[in-house]
Amino acid sequence: MSKRRRVFDIEMPDQEPETFPAGNVDEAATRRGPMASAIHETAESLRERQNLEARIRAENDALAHEHVRLKRLGLVMEEIPIDAIDCRKLARDRAKGQDEELVELIESIRAIGLSNPIRVEKAGEGRWELIQGFRRLAAYKALREETGNAEAFGKIPAVEMETGDTLDSLYRRMVDENLVRKDISFAEMAQLALDYAADPSTDENDPDKAVAILYRSAGYQKRSYIRSFIRLMESLGQSLRHAREIPRALGLGLVGVIDKDPTLASRIANELAELSPQSAQAELAVLRSAAREKPEEQVIMERPDPVAKARKSGGRAKTSFQFDRPEGRARCVAASGRLEVRLELDFSTVDRRKLERAVKRMLDEL
Repeated sequence: MSKRRRVFDIEMPDQEPETFPAGNVDEAATRRGPMASAIHETAESLRERQNLEARIRAENDALAHEHVRLKRLGLVMEEIPIDAIDCRKLARDRAKGQDEELVELIESIRAIGLSNPIRVEKAGEGRWELIQGFRRLAAYKALREETGNAEAFGKIPAVEMETGDTLDSLYRRMVDENLVRKDISFAEMAQLALDYAADPSTDENDPDKAVAILYRSAGYQKRSYIRSFIRLMESLGQSLRHAREIPRALGLGLVGVIDKDPTLASRIANELAELSPQSAQAELAVLRSAAREKPEEQVIMERPDPVAKARKSGGRAKTSFQFDRPEGRARCVAASGRLEVRLELDFSTVDRRKLERAVKRMLDEL
C-alpha cells in the first residue's frame, strides 16, 4: 500500500521589504563573531589610549615650559636644607655683635613663619649659593639651634635663580633689598598704625593698640618710638610733606615741646605752609628750629658747674637733671661712683645683652 502524498498550496501575501529608521543599521547584517568583535574593541581601545597619551604629553610639555618661564622670573619656590647653602659668593658687611633687626626677624618667623623666601643659585654637588636673604637664613639657623626642631627649621623656603648674573648685578640686588628693608621711617610706621586704626574693616580703632598688633615682633623701645611719632603725625601730619625724612631724635624732641605747648603745632604748621620752596631741607630746618625751644636744654646750659660748687662748699659733688621721654619724665642723678636713672619703665624686661650694650655705649661716650 503506498502512502499518499498531500500537497498544500500556500499563498504568501505580498510584503514590502522591511525598512529601518534613518541612521539605524540592521543588526543582523552587521553582527560579528566573537573574535571579530574582540579585535574591533581592542583597536578602538588602542586608539583612545594613544589619543589620551598624546593629550597628556602636550599638557606636560606646556607645564614644563611654564615651569621654566616661572623659574626664570624667580617665582618657583622649594625648600632647601639650610646646611646645603653657602654664603661665600657675596661679601656682606655684617657688624660684629648682636643684630637687633635679626632678633625681631626671629620673633616674626617664630610667630607667623617666613613671608619672603631667600634666593639662591645652584653651586653643584647638591649645594646652593646664597644670593639674597642673609638675615633670613641666619634666623632659621638660630631657631633650629634654639628649638632643636630640624623638621620646622632645617629647611628654608627658597627661590632658585637662573645662573649667569654678573657679580655687580648680584651686589646691586642685595643692596637694593637692604635699602628697601631698612628705609622705612618711624613716620611711615606711625602713619600705617593710624591708617590701620582708621580702617573700618579692622577691629582696632586705637592707633597705640594698633602698634602692638602691627609691630608685635619689634622691641619695646621701637614700639615706644612709633607711638611717639603717632602723636607727631596727629599734630602735624597734614602739614608735613617730607615726614619720612624726620630723624628719630628730632621727632621725639618735637613731641616733647608740642606736649608742653599745644599752640606750637599750629605755629609750626603755619611756617610750613609759607615755605618756598617746600623742600625736605627747608621743612627739616623749621622742625629743628621748633625743637630747639625745649626748656630742659636751656636749663641744663645755664646750670652752674655742680662739681665746682661742691668743692667750694666742701660737700659731695652731685649732678641731677630731668627730661621728657615717650615713657614719661626721666630723672637722672650722677655722683661720685654712682649714676642713677629713674623712668617709668621696667628695665628688667629689657634683654640683658641689649641693656649691657647700651650702658657700654653710654660709658664710652662719657
